Amino acid sequence: MSHRPSFADFESGRSAIAMIGLGYVGLPLAVAFAKKFRVVGFDINERRVAELRAGHDATREVASDKLLAAQAAAGTAKLGITSDPAVLKSCGLIIVTVPTPIDEHKRPDLTPLVKSSTTIGRNLTPGTTVVYESTVYPGCTEDDCVPIIERESGLKWRRDFHVGYSPERINPGDKDHTVERIKKVVSGDDAPTAELLRQVYGAVITAGIFVAANIKTAEAAKVIENTQRDLNIALMNELALIFEKMGIRTLDVLEAAGTKWNFLPFRPGLVGGHCIGVDPYYLTHKAESLGYHPQVILAGRRINDGMGKFVAEKTVKLLIAADRPVKGAKVLILGWTFKEDVPDIRNTRVIDIYQELRAYGVAVSCYDPEADPAEVKHEYGIDLSPEVGTGYEAVILAVKHRALQQRFSVPALLELNPARPPVLVDVKGFLSGPEAAAHGWQL
Repeated sequence: MSHRPSFADFESGRSAIAMIGLGYVGLPLAVAFAKKFRVVGFDINERRVAELRAGHDATREVASDKLLAAQAAAGTAKLGITSDPAVLKSCGLIIVTVPTPIDEHKRPDLTPLVKSSTTIGRNLTPGTTVVYESTVYPGCTEDDCVPIIERESGLKWRRDFHVGYSPERINPGDKDHTVERIKKVVSGDDAPTAELLRQVYGAVITAGIFVAANIKTAEAAKVIENTQRDLNIALMNELALIFEKMGIRTLDVLEAAGTKWNFLPFRPGLVGGHCIGVDPYYLTHKAESLGYHPQVILAGRRINDGMGKFVAEKTVKLLIAADRPVKGAKVLILGWTFKEDVPDIRNTRVIDIYQELRAYGVAVSCYDPEADPAEVKHEYGIDLSPEVGTGYEAVILAVKHRALQQRFSVPALLELNPARPPVLVDVKGFLSGPEAAAHGWQL
């Protein structure tokens, strides 16, 4: 049995904590841990490392002053940031927070997880505990990641190193539910590992710690959190499709139904991002590998994945109803990120609206004050408009950024084409009921 660093070792700074992946999840957690422990933040993106060292976080999850203070702190509790994997050798606890996306066939893409596990294995010191936070299907940590670490390190699991799982619950852009204020689930491959994680995470998480029965249970808990939300939104989206045919305003229905104490406050809309639109496919993949076809979960995914196409088709119908040409029509999409008030463009479903409108021959422009134009160009091959032009036949209100709400009142939107005011297509509840009825349509 290899010596395992104790909580006291981390508390005193004799052993360090490594954070692999310094994105939306890893960076806030690294900064939080650096208040109490010696932390090494590792990322393979050297540009990202340089930016963070200079105090700039492009995700806007950590303020510059806090980021710089964590790195400049005196004493043992501080944050170091590097792209050198050799630093992992000096760390007794390694936490993995890399993305777990899906591929073009909607199957789990474990590439970042595999590469991280490979790097860990090649730089693993006996006695180290490795914790995964990335969302995965139940069994992934022990069945997929552990064998890679064993192969690359030559060490034996449970004898020379231990693993745990503690699902991330970060909500990008949420300044109220920060990492310290969200209850943390932890699990380990044995009781001492789970206890160590309870102590370490408990030192910085003020909301409390829940110790799950085992690693697979913790993995399953995470994936169903987002699957449940996905299905609830899918129900609202299906109701919106039904009420559309009935000529009923969906938000009016939800307002009335919401007067009952146990009615859940979900609303229809696009479902994208790195979690809700992705995680259910991890669960369905595992279920199908075991011979079970999950009908309800996949039905919800089909509905949500189809909402961009529905919005585009509705826009075309509104143009026709207003006696306006479709082919060559200038249409403006306001908002590109997957949710409001964040720069995160991962898995945004606004792309579905854009592509469907382009298939109809519509001249589509996109404007988003929060998104990085270079990232949008790199990920989607689309040029964001630097400014909002004029002469639009329709404006699609796709993402409810505060900056867009403040700039574009209904009169301001209508002024985008003074000669023939544009049809307004409200996906995210920009407009009141009377405004939507008078000037366009609302999901």
